[in-house]
This record gives sequence, C-alpha cells and structure tokens, in this order.
Amino acid sequence: MENTEKNSFITKFADFAAKLGNQIHLRTLRDAFATIMPLYILAGLAVLLNNTVFTWIFSGETLETFQYWGNLLVNGTLNISGLLIAGVIGYCLAINREFENAISCAVVAIAGLVVMMPMTVELTSVNEITDTFSGVLPFSNLGTGSMFAGIIVGLLITEFFIWISRVKALQINLGANVPPAVGKPFNVLIPVIIVLSVFAVVSTLLGKLAGTDLITLITTFIQEPLRHIGTSLWGTVILYTLGNLLWLFGIHQSVIYSSILEPLLIININENIAAFAAGEAIPNIINVSQVTSFGLLGGSGSTICLLIATFIVGRNAATRNVAKLSIAPGLFNINEPVLFGYPIVYNISMAIPFLLVPVMGIIISYFATVTGIMRPCVALVPWTTPVLISGFLATAGDFMAVVVQAVVLILGVLIYMPFVKINDRVMARQAELAEEDDDDDVFDID
Repeated sequence: MENTEKNSFITKFADFAAKLGNQIHLRTLRDAFATIMPLYILAGLAVLLNNTVFTWIFSGETLETFQYWGNLLVNGTLNISGLLIAGVIGYCLAINREFENAISCAVVAIAGLVVMMPMTVELTSVNEITDTFSGVLPFSNLGTGSMFAGIIVGLLITEFFIWISRVKALQINLGANVPPAVGKPFNVLIPVIIVLSVFAVVSTLLGKLAGTDLITLITTFIQEPLRHIGTSLWGTVILYTLGNLLWLFGIHQSVIYSSILEPLLIININENIAAFAAGEAIPNIINVSQVTSFGLLGGSGSTICLLIATFIVGRNAATRNVAKLSIAPGLFNINEPVLFGYPIVYNISMAIPFLLVPVMGIIISYFATVTGIMRPCVALVPWTTPVLISGFLATAGDFMAVVVQAVVLILGVLIYMPFVKINDRVMARQAELAEEDDDDDVFDID
C-alpha cells in the first residue's frame, strides 16, 4: 500500500513537472535564451578582453583602439539585448504556436517594444550635463534595462498578433500565383496595422496621461521585485534545488532552471558585464556565471565530485566503470552518463549529496564574494567550461576564484564519499536479493 502511494506521488509529480516544462510560454523563454546565448557570451568575452588582457598588453592610443573594437561588440550584443530578446521571443513563440509566418512575429515584437518606449529621454553628456532629448533610442532602453520588458512585450504582442492574424476577414489573399515572399506580408498587413496601433494607443495614454512608459512600469513594478526575490541567495538556492530535484525523477532540470531562474540570472550577469565595461561597481553577486561556475561542477549535482569520490572510496565494479566512462565528458560539465548510468535517477542513496553539494558551492562562493575574498563574476562563460578555468574567466582573471572553486570541489568530494559507500552497500544487497530470487525460481522436478 505504501509503495503504491509512493509510486502514485512520483507519477503525479513527474507528470506535473513535465507539463510545466512543456508550457508554451516557458518553453518559448527557454528556446529564446538558448538562441541568443552566443551573443551574451561574445559580449562577456569582449568585456573580458577590454578590461584585462588588453590592459596587460597595450597602453595609450593602442589600448583605446583595441578597446574600441571591444566596445563595438558590446554595443551590438549586450547593449541591444532587450530589443533582441523581444524579436527572438516573438519568433520562438510563433514556432511553438505553429504559426506559418514566424518572421513577421519577430518584426512586430521588435517594433512593438520600440513603440512602447518613451519619446523623450534624459541623457548625460561626457561633460556631465543632463538634458532632455527626443528622437533617440538610448542603450539604457534597448539593453539590459529593458530585457524583462522585451520578454513581456514579446510574449503579449506575439499572442495578440497571432490571434488577430487568424481572423479570415482581416487577411489579404493576393492569389496562388503570387510568390510567398510577396503574399505573406500582405496576408498580415491589416493585423500588423491593428496590433501596433493598439500598442501605440497604450503608449500614448501612458505618456500623456500618466507621464510614464511601459518600460519604466515593467522595470519598476515587475522586473526588479521579481529579480531581487528570485535571484536572492535563498531564492536562487530554492529554485536551483527544485530544478535538481527533478533529475531524481528523470526529468531535466531545465524545466525550472532554464525557464524560470536562468532568464533572471542572465539579466544579472548582463548588468555586471555592462558595469564592468563602464568601470562601475558590480551590482549583482548572484548571476548565471556564479551559479554555473560554483554550483555546476561537472554538471547538475556537481557530479565531478561524485566521480572523484568514486575513484577514491568506490568498490562497486559497475559504478567505477561508469565513473571511468563519465570523467571525460564530466570535465566539460556533461553528466548524462552519470545521471542515468551510475545512476542518480531514482537512486535515493545519492539524493542528499546531489542536492546538497550545488547549494554548498553557491553559498560558499556568495560569501567569498561578499567578504572580498574573490571578485564578483563579470563575464558570461559557456556552461561547458571546465572547473577552475570557469571561475578564473568568469571573474575576469581572479586567481582567488580558482581557490574558492578548489575548496568547493574538495568539500564536494568529501560530502559524496560516505554516500558512495552507502550506494555500494545498497547495490551489493540488491545483487544478493536478486540471487536469492533466482535460487527460489529453480526447483527440482524430481
């Protein structure tokens, strides 16, 4: 009876998590950020070169020339990230909705975000003189400051546009003989006019009657409160742990991490990159590079620690063979062989360290940053970057980050070691029971 109830709970939990991960808007966010991730990595690389490598090698006008190159890359990636994410979300949502004219959704989403921006902005010159200007789109409204607005506008305007585009009475059909490249734009001409006009009315009302704009409202009342809660130390620990918990049921942790937590962490690292490039104070300790560099050693659950612990104290031949096969991909944080081969999935013996070690790494790196032992993470490094190298790159060349990673790695191994021994005993006992069952199945016909 107890096993039936347990299996029922696991089945229901797995079904709920799978449905959550397949929810179309969360799936769209996951697809969009995966698409745009190379640009963020490039921005981090440019800032890293500008503020570390180039300063070590060059000086004077030569340094300015090389940094000019890096600044151009930052402008084309990080500083228009809000605009980019709106368009990519529009496209991905259209694909997930199976809307045939997906590219038009991207165009409308970008245009819609610009429509919702203020007509006049306050800018400060290099002489520190502040004045109001019109007819400009500052990077503050196009970049990291509008990323959350880009997400919301991208989702809202695309849903509205797809819905209204499917109204037959609003479609203009030029006939079968017209090339698709010509026919498709005319097919959505009226929906484009209606959707952008409606959003322009909303923007006008906000600007003329309330003296504000949607970007400011979203940033003030949605983005900042949600980000400060979700990417606080304990908010991150809870969400990241829930993501790893799904692995124990065979469900990819991206259901929670990539859809809910990672977008907020990416906004944080983008703000750090921008601040580091401008020589300003780094605003966010918790960010995507900090979580992956210190809570993802060898993959989800920091399983590189498990592999090392297995080599040290493991005595089971099967798990040692899995560890040998998994060490090479594990160095690059790819750990599916461990998750399904060791296994971690449905293995209660490994549940505690699998959830505990990543949390330990995040907390240690957080307090190491707060106390000034290491610098904050200011570069977005690929999640496949090996341990020790990732900490060095993410903090723009801080060797103390490498030391902190080494401490996390050693402690992780020590935490995993007793559970490796427990797992060996469990597997040995399971083998004994299996042999006893086989013996019971053999009978003498005489």
